[in-house]
Amino acid sequence: MISSWTVVADRGDLTETEVLHDERPELAELSDCEVLLRVSRVGLTANNVTYGVIGDLIGYWRFFPAGSDGQGVVPVWGFADVVDSTLDALPTGTRVYGYLPMASHLVVRARLTSSGFVDTADHRADLPAVYNSYLVTSQDPAYDESLENLQVLYRPLFLTSFLLADRLVDNDFHGARTVVISSASSKTAFGTAQCLRDRGVRLVGLTSPRNVEFTESLGLYDTVLPYGASVDVEPSVYLDFNGSDDVRSALHDLLGTSLVKDISIGLTHQTASQDPRSEFFFAPEQLRKRTADWGSDGLAQRFGEAWRGFTAQAGSWVGVVEHSGPEELVEVWRAVVAGKTNPNTADVITF
Repeated sequence: MISSWTVVADRGDLTETEVLHDERPELAELSDCEVLLRVSRVGLTANNVTYGVIGDLIGYWRFFPAGSDGQGVVPVWGFADVVDSTLDALPTGTRVYGYLPMASHLVVRARLTSSGFVDTADHRADLPAVYNSYLVTSQDPAYDESLENLQVLYRPLFLTSFLLADRLVDNDFHGARTVVISSASSKTAFGTAQCLRDRGVRLVGLTSPRNVEFTESLGLYDTVLPYGASVDVEPSVYLDFNGSDDVRSALHDLLGTSLVKDISIGLTHQTASQDPRSEFFFAPEQLRKRTADWGSDGLAQRFGEAWRGFTAQAGSWVGVVEHSGPEELVEVWRAVVAGKTNPNTADVITF
């Protein structure tokens, strides 16, 4: 047997975590089409907190079930290596990118695709397909070994940014001339701003006073304001990346009918309640629409172009801090949940 570990969080209090040690099966114990992955590098951002906050609403807790009803395994994005396999097409040493648990190992039931494989495990069968697909790095045209840190930090976030921006453009911004973005210093927010540059709308970023200077330094927003400052009254879309009731109410009071659309994306304030004034953006829905519109290859081409443009700049915006092992993973997780991380740094954990 192979020694392994899993980090579990209390689903009612995400700061309460525990490292569980266990054993994983060797090749002789894998069933047909099963592959054993060893997790090697993951990113940790506020986006992972959202997975925990709305884990029951969207089904995020179901991807990597925990043994206890009150506990859950938070998903992360990253790289893993095949260490045992029943499939010749996925030999030992194959490196893959995808949706992973906060754990050292993962067993998947692989159905091969042109770019990698899909995990067809029974408990994931009715979950969004985007989270069940894994890319083999040797078959991924966007893969660059030197950019692995940027990929684990930004690629899943940037896909949300890309799809959100695309939805706004596809709907002609619902008639708005301004897009107001909260938590403007967060990675998904400024990725969205990058996608909306030169699209004919004014971009206003809202952030905490301590993050104003950093957010301005990105050069992505036309205006950066601290929370509580007044915005111009004109037809506007609000992109809510933090879930603050106070910020939402202040904008609705100020803009009135000029606020033509209110869209919730992130929940860094850690509340799963859905305000009826806002609609929730679920990226897989837009992904399905654009796959139907453009085809898989067309979507990959458009995203690839946007991704390359983003990574050309992102490396200079945020410094990467590397950590190692499950204990440091837990430390980073607690800091992210508590909102104690800096916007100008990002955390990568290797195992």
